Amino acid sequence: MPKPIPAPREQGFTTTTETPLYWAQHGQVGSPRLLVLHGGPGADHCYLLPQMLHLAEKYDLLFYDQRGGGKSKSDARVPVTWQTHVEDLGAVVAEFGLYPLSVVGYSWGAMLGLLYAIHQNEYPQLTDVYRMALINPAPLTREYRQQFEAEFARRQASPKIQQLRDELAASGLRERNPEAYRQRAFELGVAGYFSDPHKATDLTPFRVVARVQQSVWESLADFDLIRDLEGVRIPSIIVHGRDDPIPLASSIEAAKALETNLVVLDECGHVPYVEQPAKLFGALDPFLDETNPPVRS
Repeated sequence: MPKPIPAPREQGFTTTTETPLYWAQHGQVGSPRLLVLHGGPGADHCYLLPQMLHLAEKYDLLFYDQRGGGKSKSDARVPVTWQTHVEDLGAVVAEFGLYPLSVVGYSWGAMLGLLYAIHQNEYPQLTDVYRMALINPAPLTREYRQQFEAEFARRQASPKIQQLRDELAASGLRERNPEAYRQRAFELGVAGYFSDPHKATDLTPFRVVARVQQSVWESLADFDLIRDLEGVRIPSIIVHGRDDPIPLASSIEAAKALETNLVVLDECGHVPYVEQPAKLFGALDPFLDETNPPVRS
């Protein structure tokens, strides 16, 4: 079963966004602040916990559930788009006074951070990004997304994961412990993201709201963020698992476009904070320490 998640230091809902967005703060008051963006789209921040709370040892962390997912439910009939998420992100930054803005983005959250950076000049209310730590970014072109979808489907249908499903079905766990059975079924549903599907254990379960995910990807159309990153210069680092079903080439090209460092983690898929936490934070910690904003007098 997953480890318990510590209660946030503070929590609430935004008051300046069209839809109230749930937020939670962890970490050290008075320390440099980091805005952590979860993946999805259509998911919530809790599945990054408790592992990502390693950063709370030195930093004041702000998480929020993006519109349409988690506790940030939206009943609006207007589709949620990438523009919606960029505008919400700008409102969160302003409401919490996150200046200078430091972003830690995972998967779709990394892509959202890049969309914000690319389009910040088009939105007068957006502040500049000071630095970005990007963990296993979502596919950054339509072609790479298609490659990812094919590879993930292939992995989920593999004999190795099918054997794990058969073992679960024959275990009698469903009758003995329904909660543990649901947990294990969830883990096998995402096992294709891992370098070794046997490592898909002790995960904090989450739900992706399909209509939100679909509307965001549709809004991106034939996207190519790698092309759009030309000329974007922000202190940044990209970390990517070598065995991620998301093509490593996507992050290689992004690092070249940003003229920034790429750290490739061996024996790691799409979930480095579970698969290789020591290596992940071994890359993130020095970058964050070196690029900390100056202390205001």
